[in-house]
Amino acid sequence: MQTRTRPSAKLVLATLALGASLAITGCAGRAGPKDTAYVARDVESLYAAAKARLDRGQPKIAAALFDEVERQHPYSPWARRAQLMSAFSYYVAADYTKAVESAQRFLSIHPGNRDAPYAYYLIAISYYEQISDVTRDQKVTEQTRTALQELIRRYPATEYASDAQLKLDLVNDHLAGKEMEIGRYYQRSGNWLASQIRFQNVVDNFQTTSHAPEALYRLVESSLALGVPEEAVKNAAVLGANYPGNEWYEKAYALVQKRAPGASAS
Repeated sequence: MQTRTRPSAKLVLATLALGASLAITGCAGRAGPKDTAYVARDVESLYAAAKARLDRGQPKIAAALFDEVERQHPYSPWARRAQLMSAFSYYVAADYTKAVESAQRFLSIHPGNRDAPYAYYLIAISYYEQISDVTRDQKVTEQTRTALQELIRRYPATEYASDAQLKLDLVNDHLAGKEMEIGRYYQRSGNWLASQIRFQNVVDNFQTTSHAPEALYRLVESSLALGVPEEAVKNAAVLGANYPGNEWYEKAYALVQKRAPGASAS
């Protein structure tokens, strides 16, 4: 995927506000090496130490300290905030597996919390950051898609859903690109039926992506190779109706005229 971005500053600050909303300014400046030692201490000082580490660009240490807030003070209101701040810290540290686990744990304990949308968002973007190029396995891309759809379904009116929709469009384009790559490989191997299945999947399930016009053209090619000119003509007609003037339609029209000039769609 070519166009992946970190969450906007506005969305990131929404999580940081969880820490800023607490009165910790009196102790935040005293963080030192001993703060990483898991010794018993009052919840305010422990939370402040974690926040200070995050502010100083040490997200892994911050995450561990936020986890310690919950371990030492599980019934404190600070524990709930620390759970989500831990997930965010793991995300900043690029430890996406732990970020997902922490956010999921937060949701399992506080499903109706007002910060639940952000927890879902953290899960989605943690998967999103792990998306690989189309030549590799796309399991994590599917997980990203599912997480983004879940966020949009649950909280459609939030700013997180708006950003998720943009990312979902990119994810769908990525998945369609993978299908196209596999379909082209099958075509080059002469496995026309297998290629047709891949291209049809793009047309059926990813029709709003940038790959749809080429997928229809490839269906024209596959249909002609399989000896079904009527299907080729039908796909060319669909291509022309939806993407008039597109280069793939021009190629499809020329190919049908050359290979099946007398065929007609049933």
